[in-house]
Amino acid sequence: MPDLLVATFYKFTALDDHAALQPVLEARCRGLDVRGIILLAEEGINATISGNRASVIELIEFLKEDPRLSDLVWKESTAATQPFRKLRVRLKKEIVTMGVEGIDPANLVGTYVPAEEWNDLISEPDVLVIDTRNDYEIEIGTFEGAVDPEISTFGELPEWIKRNICVDDQPKVAMFCTGGIRCEKSTALLKQAGVKDVYHLEGGILKYLEKVPEEQSLWRGQCFVFDERVSVGHGLEVGDYELCRACRDPLAKDEKESPHYRRGVSCSKCFDRTTVEQKARFAERQRQLDLAATRARKEASDE
Repeated sequence: MPDLLVATFYKFTALDDHAALQPVLEARCRGLDVRGIILLAEEGINATISGNRASVIELIEFLKEDPRLSDLVWKESTAATQPFRKLRVRLKKEIVTMGVEGIDPANLVGTYVPAEEWNDLISEPDVLVIDTRNDYEIEIGTFEGAVDPEISTFGELPEWIKRNICVDDQPKVAMFCTGGIRCEKSTALLKQAGVKDVYHLEGGILKYLEKVPEEQSLWRGQCFVFDERVSVGHGLEVGDYELCRACRDPLAKDEKESPHYRRGVSCSKCFDRTTVEQKARFAERQRQLDLAATRARKEASDE
């Protein structure tokens, strides 16, 4: 069976009719057997989808028929098995939640820096390099010398910026995130505040790992992704992390040796944060998932 195509894309554009688009888009995805997460808001679209190549490309071409999405670009990777259990097409207030009114990346944003030029920029001594991702993402990988804001959600970043970046100093700031969308808003926030020299990695870490050879890379570790692959490395090869189904944190191989680790139920990071009742509920959920997987394998072998 050929690998499945995983496509990630976003577009900031006025989608005043996003609620009407939801059922149409969902029906199209189901008809093409495309799974994943698609977020729709007045400010645009944000998605990661997966399926056979022909189906995914057909869906993207369908979206591009809308003049507002005609220049949609996407990043590609592959997966040996379906990285999404189901399809979710959701209506949201923001396609990436920052919680700051008046930020409009469609009209004001930092300077895009191609992956091939990123090393030169972040190697400059006067550049402040900021990882805009959450703490559990940064834990498994980041760029050499990058600042970790130690945030648990993207919505905490504006306050960190307010406390740590002085507009009057006019710092030279370079920001990065997984696919680029969070940096659209964070660089827009800095530009709106009056910082002139603001840059961000075009296409995000995923594009960097795809384009920059490992021997030339300043990336250290792996990159967390929000699907069943959990992490990817250079060349977008699937990494060796597993997701704790209780706390949703990535787990390295050695962390699964902890006495507190139980697949689908707990890990050393969350064992003390969940009750006996919650652990029992997680255990039953995992049992049902295992039964469903067994049935699926049996049905496949009977075909």
